[in-house]
Order: sequence, then structure tokens, then C-alpha cells
Amino acid sequence: MLHLQVLEPCQKFLEKLVDSASRRRGEGVGLRECPGGGAPAVDRIVAPQRLAGSQSVPCHWSSRCQPARELSSWRDPGLEWSQRFGMERTTPRGPPGHPHQGETSACWQLTVRVLEARGLGWADLLNEADPYVILQLPTAPGTKFKTKTVTNSSHPVWNETFTFLIQSQVKNVLELSIYDKDAIKKDDACFKVLCDVSEVLPGRWLRKTFSLHPQGPEELDVEFLMEKTSGCPENLITNNVLVARELSCLDVHLDSTGSTAEAADQGELELELELELVLKGSYEDTQTSALGTASAFRFHYMAAQEAELSGCLRTSKSNGWNSGNSVGHLTMPLRSLAMGKEVTVDVPATNAPGVKLQLKAESCPKELAVHLGFDLCAEEKAFLSRRKQVVAKALKQALQLDRDLQEDEVPVVGIMATGGGARAMTSLYGHLFTLQKLGLLDCVTYFSGISGSTWTMAHLYGDPEWSQRDLKGPIRHAREHLAKSKLEAFSPERLASYHRELEQRAEQGHPTTFVDLWGPVLEFMLHGQVMDQKLSGQRAALERGQNPLPLYLSLNVKENNLQTLDFKEWVEFSPYEVGFLKYGAFVPSELFGSEFFMGRLMRRIPESRICFLQGIWSNIFSLNLLDAWYDLTSSSDAWKQHIKDTVRNLEEPPPSSGTSSGPEALWLQPGTALAQTLKGFLTNRPLYQRSSNFLQGLQLHQDYCAQKDFSTWADRQVDSSAGQLTPQEPQLCLVDAGYFLNTSCPSMFRPGRRLDLILSFDYSLSSPFEVLQQTELDCRARGLPFPRVEPSPQDRLQPRECHLFSDPTCPDAPVLLHFPLVNASFKDHSAPGVQRSPTELPAGQVDLTGVTSPYSMFNMTYKEEDFDRLLQLSDYNVRNSQGTILQALRTSLRHQAPGARPPGPQT
Repeated sequence: MLHLQVLEPCQKFLEKLVDSASRRRGEGVGLRECPGGGAPAVDRIVAPQRLAGSQSVPCHWSSRCQPARELSSWRDPGLEWSQRFGMERTTPRGPPGHPHQGETSACWQLTVRVLEARGLGWADLLNEADPYVILQLPTAPGTKFKTKTVTNSSHPVWNETFTFLIQSQVKNVLELSIYDKDAIKKDDACFKVLCDVSEVLPGRWLRKTFSLHPQGPEELDVEFLMEKTSGCPENLITNNVLVARELSCLDVHLDSTGSTAEAADQGELELELELELVLKGSYEDTQTSALGTASAFRFHYMAAQEAELSGCLRTSKSNGWNSGNSVGHLTMPLRSLAMGKEVTVDVPATNAPGVKLQLKAESCPKELAVHLGFDLCAEEKAFLSRRKQVVAKALKQALQLDRDLQEDEVPVVGIMATGGGARAMTSLYGHLFTLQKLGLLDCVTYFSGISGSTWTMAHLYGDPEWSQRDLKGPIRHAREHLAKSKLEAFSPERLASYHRELEQRAEQGHPTTFVDLWGPVLEFMLHGQVMDQKLSGQRAALERGQNPLPLYLSLNVKENNLQTLDFKEWVEFSPYEVGFLKYGAFVPSELFGSEFFMGRLMRRIPESRICFLQGIWSNIFSLNLLDAWYDLTSSSDAWKQHIKDTVRNLEEPPPSSGTSSGPEALWLQPGTALAQTLKGFLTNRPLYQRSSNFLQGLQLHQDYCAQKDFSTWADRQVDSSAGQLTPQEPQLCLVDAGYFLNTSCPSMFRPGRRLDLILSFDYSLSSPFEVLQQTELDCRARGLPFPRVEPSPQDRLQPRECHLFSDPTCPDAPVLLHFPLVNASFKDHSAPGVQRSPTELPAGQVDLTGVTSPYSMFNMTYKEEDFDRLLQLSDYNVRNSQGTILQALRTSLRHQAPGARPPGPQT
């Protein structure tokens, strides 16, 4: 038996392997590697500047600047698309205009005047605060403004004005943070306020007073003005939840060959020179290159961004870099560059004369690699048409119909499997085996699963014809490896193998964490060998509609700051695409893990083997203390709410703070070091998972909260704050969906699927209806047409193998057949209607919930007889329900008849 205790002794060693692989590419501290080899830089605070447009190229240098000259030629005009723009070309998916819609919208100038603050209190026992204000607008990336610091004042007056260029079609929320400057330690955050810029009407000043507490003394006065700009309108692509804005590409070519030759003549070879270029808010951010050979840089940035390229030429002796020994600085406003024209700039440096930069800005193609849309992709629609032909034939035979079904008469049937480790995997094999033998498996169109159920699914879909073959082979394979000892998975040879693969993944560009080890470890436990399979490869199993479409689900959570109960986003994986149900954003499955910016593919990274996805789908390691506490106390609703409220009080101010002031009150305020430390202790995930965020750079639409498709999957408290949502995060943190709810239901309710019948296979060992009732409550709260789950008192006391639930008052609600994992009549019957003899009774005793039960969540090793009993129980429960299944199929067929159901989105 393999419990978590077996994993614990290996944890530190495995973490060392991960850390070693991560350090090879600078990811041990969570930094993103830049293509140019530079290290990520800290955001620079810039002073407000407005530059008038002109045909010359203004450059601001810290030393003497050579005149810029314009060149008439660029490199080869026939460069490949990916070479010119530094982005991967993707094949267009679907007809033009299918995934999203385009629109043009002008940018506006937002003027912000920071006036004064009052009642800031004392910084310590002897002095008042030394306050300053930081202004930041996430939708104008790379720009951060700072006021002057007013010393020793609780009533500072600034009267400073700053400007932002904003796009009115996105959600612009200005962040104003007051800090207390500290000469010894990190500056303290006094308080932070948010302002939705949509409140500012064009052409008139708006004055607002922000308060830390509703009746507290701390206040900040700010004025706002919105004005039109004379620039060209911006082309946007949106699904009314996310917005992709125009991108520009800046190519920079460094020519330093002359400088090195002259330095050699002067005998200065002991000096080394390095050029660092920074474009804040761009995808690349910071890039560096040593002088001596021709080097090229490429930056991708928002076309409407008031971007500025800054550079620093540094010298160093052979004993190491001295970042303070700079010989030249440059500042280049990119709005002054004419699109498509190259300019050359001489870099002023006495130690490196002749260094030149060739700059050229171009517009990036508008084509997106991210599918922005809530409708089904073109590939899935084509699959549905093929699959309905298979289902029509299967239904005609199973229901003994006297005519062929037309495509629009074919009901959509789905299998919805829950998690449960090896127990779920084994039971699902039994259920599928029986459905196949009864001729009912070909009636199924969709097949969703989470956690342990995905282990069965991923194995089966490695064979493109699995549902047409005898399942005894895959079952025999699972039985053989589940019965083996799992200690070999942690042998020195296996650990070395994991280490090599993690190093290879790190070199390819994949983030590497402890969770990534779980994938190959799980693979060896279940198969005893490397299975070279990928999610996109499962498309072969769908080419002729010969199998149901597999749908794997996971949850995206916050790496820190929030427990899973407060923030979770459903992420769906299919052979066609991977994406968020809430945002309506999907990427082709082979591109999951690659790097994106503003919906464009920036860096293609090799697709992961499916074992690494299985590690994500059954990632039980990335829990925080509040998640663990919820698991222990979830039976008490009052205590669960108490815990949630306690943590929320650390983030939000109390209703009234009175007039208290002084260092103690300030120190204990929410948002200060003590509150953040305590909150971080409760919510941080020490073994978090990391995946590249394909939503990075995309911005939220101004009216995203009003979109029904978004609000259906939103968590009402967090999702109203645009700054806390996933597009703002550099990476995803994906976990087992069972962290929140042990169900794969969400995929069944994606727009365009419109299921008529759901077969619910529940492998949890709690109350037979608990998970289903929780699913019903969650779906109904989201406005989804879920059938009513109202078991009778008799069913609650003695649950049967199958229960039918429906809602006649809701035509859109599917019929649901629920199969809890129970040993009801199997203990007395060897087959439906066949009573067991006294000698056969022991074979019917399947211990599912006892203290010594072999089917606990964390047991990964079964005796062969235990595997066989669970398999036979699952097989029996479906066979004993054959009549109920056929009756439900007939009901669904009538439900699908013309006029029996309101019209819906066509697929």
C-alpha cells in the first residue's frame, strides 16, 4: 500500500532534482528567461513626459548624442513571417471571423492630478510619515509614476499631474498606493485605493476623495480628466470578455565590430562591454548582449503604449560585472519612430566608439493563436457530425428502432466521471467494459473525467480504436501494474531517469516544479514504462467519430493569497484545444505550455507527454493550509464560513477604525507586513504547479462582468476585481478539480454541447448523493439547467445501483442517471436476477468504506482479488441497470424530437 507517507521521505530528494533542473535556466527563483539572455528587471518608475510627433528621431542621452540618420534599406524584405516578427505562425482555425470579432476604438488621454492626503498617522514613535504616491494602470503596462516624497507629514500636499494613454474598451482600473519612505528597510505601504476610470466623464474634471476606512481619518484627494486624442483608432479583437490589442515589433541590431577593433588598438582588451536594453511592458522586458559581435534584439509591445526603449552600456573588469560603471545611457520614445523605416543611432561611449543601434518598428500581424470565443471550435463541430452517425446506428440497434435516425434527431449523451484515485480508475474500467458489451458505449458522444478517472481515459485513448476493441486487454494491463509494488518507482535508477527528463524539459522552456515529478512517477506506477503519448495525438481516435470526445478538467487557482474555495477557474483539456470556460479563451492542445503574449504565440515549446498532464489533473500536492483545513471541517458550514471570514478580514478594513493612530494601529492594519505574513502563511502553496499562461497580456473588456458566459463561471467576490484575474498572472497554477468539487460536470454545460442524457459515475465514498447534490447547488447558482436531485428517504437509507433524476419544468435540463459506488444487490447476486449460493456469498463482500478497506484514496497498490472484486461490482451495477439506461435513452430520443425542445445554438 502506497500512502502519502511513502512519498514524504522522497520529497526532499525530488525537490533537489527539480531545483537543479530549474537553476539551469534561471527559474529557481521564479524568474522568466528572456530570449536575449538578460535577467528580468524590476519595474522602473518614470517621470511623466509627453513627446510631440515629428519626423526626426529624438533620443535622450546622459552623454553626448550623435545625430540619428535614416536608412533607405532594411534587411531582406522577403524574410519569413516568424523571423520578421519573432512569433510563431499558426494555421488559421476555422473560417474568418469565427473565433472572435474585430472592432476599432480610439484611445483617450487620462490626466490624474494627485492633490493631497490627510490623517496618515505616525510612522514610528518619533516621526510622522514620509509619504509618496505610486500610480499604476495595469492596462498601460510598463508605466509607473511616482510623486515627490513629503517628509515628516501626516497631511502631505503634492499637486502633481500625470497622464496615461488608455483604451476605453478595456477595463481600466487605476491603482494609487501611498507609501512611507524608509531609509533603512523596505518602504511601508500605508494604503492602496482603486479607481475605475469609466467613472470619469470626457471633458470635465472629476474630484474624488478616497478613504482607507469608511469613517477613518486617512483620505486621499485626486482629480481626473478624460480627453480625446488625435491618434489613429486602435484595432481590437474581442469576445466581449477578453480583448487582444494591436502589437508592434521593434527590431534592434547592435553593430559593435568597429568599437572592438578600436579598443584592441588602444590596448583595452581587459575591458568587457555589455549592452542592456529595457522596454517595460513588452513581452521580452529586458535583454542584454556582450559587445564584440553583431547582435539582434526583438521586442513586442502594445502599439498604443507610450513605450520607451532605454539602454545602458556597461564596462567590467575580468573580476566581474560592476553595474554602476556605466559609460552611456539612452532613452528612445518609440512613438517617434516611423513604422517600417529603419534608423541608425550612434551610442555615445568613450570606451566603445563606433557602437551603433539600428532600429525598426513594424506592426505585428493581427492573426491570433488564441481562440477567443465561447462557441465550440470548428474541429469539435466537425467531430459532432461524424459521431452522430455512429450514435444513430448504435441507438437503432440498442432500442430496436424500425427506421434510421436523422442527424438532428440524435440525442447527445455524455459520461461524467468523478475522481477517486486507483478506485476511480478501476471502477471506470468496469463501467466502460459493461457499456461496451451492452452495445451502449457507441451511444455516448462526450466523456469527461477528473483526477483518477483521467488515468483510465488517457490510457484508452492511446489506442485510436479502443472502444471498438475488447477492453480486456487494457483492464489486464491496469490489473498487472496496480498489483505491483510501487517502491521501484523511487529506485535510484528511476529517480535518475526523472532527473534527466526534468532537465530536458527545463532546457526546452517548460517551468519545472515538484508537481512535474508526479507525472512520470505516476506513469511508472500505472504502466511500468515510458508512454510516448500526447494529448493532441488523441485526435486520431476522433477522426471518424469512432470514439466519444474525451474532456479532462482541472482547476486554476491562485499560487498564493487565496484558498481554492474563494478562487478557482475551470480549465478544460481536449485533444482539440485547452482553455478557460470562464474567459472563452482556448489554444490548440499542442500549444499548451508554449508562451503567448496578447493572444499571439511568442515561443513554441514542445508539447508535453500526457503523463505530465495526468500529473496536473491529479495534482493533490498544491494545497495550502486553508484548503487542508476546509477538508477537515467541511462538515461544519458555520466553521467553514468562520474561516473564510477570518482570512477575508486580513485583506479588507474593518467597518470602523475610529480615530486610532500611531505605530501600533498602522502596523496591524490589513495590507501591512504582519497581516500579509499571517495571510501568506495560511494561503501560500509550497508545492505549487506552474504552467505558462496563454492569457498573458490580454486585457479584460470594459463590460466583461455583464457577459453571461463569464458570469456563469465567475466567483462573484474576486471576479469583480479585474486586477486579480488570470490575464494579469505570469503563470497558471493548476490542481486536481477535487480541491473544490469532485465532479467533471462543467464540460457538459459548455455552450453548443447541449446534452440530453448524462451518465454520472460517482466514485466517492461519501454519501451516495452528496457530491451530486453539491453539483446541483453549484450549477443552479450559476444558472445552469441541472436536473433536480431529490432522492427519496428510502433511497437515502438504501441507495440502489442507479437513480434517475430529471426536471420536467426545465426543458433544457438533461436527464441524469446516477451510478453511486455502492454494494447493494451485488452482495446477494452474482448476476442480475441470479441469487448467490452460500459458497458464493464471500465473493459479494466488497469492503468499500471500512477501516481496512483496500480502496482508500491514497492506496496505489491493490491485490489482484481486490481489483477483480471492484471491477466485478462496477460491471454488475451497470448490467443491473440496463433497463433504466434504455428507458432513459428512449426518453432522450423523444426529448430530441422536433418541437419537443426549445431551439438552441446549432452545432
